[in-house]
Amino acid sequence: MITKRGFISLGRWEALSLIALLCIAMPLKYVYGYPMAVRVVGMLHGILFMAYVGAAFLFAKKDGWGFPKLLRCWVASCLPFGTLLFERELVAPGLNGR
Repeated sequence: MITKRGFISLGRWEALSLIALLCIAMPLKYVYGYPMAVRVVGMLHGILFMAYVGAAFLFAKKDGWGFPKLLRCWVASCLPFGTLLFERELVAPGLNGR
């Protein structure tokens, strides 16, 4: 079973993989003609994204989330760096009145 710390860590890794994709792999492909960087980093980012979405479902069941909170998590995961924004809700639930 996934812990809150593990779920937050997975979200951070997912966000970090997006930064690597946008700031390292994409320039390597389009500036230096090295498309393999996007393939590798893009696949890693995709795997981390899918793991985050699946872990959100498991953690929601474990932590007793309602569907609205799970939906917010999934929507946040589709936004660039949204996992970091959703982390705020996990760390300080009273922060945004929910």
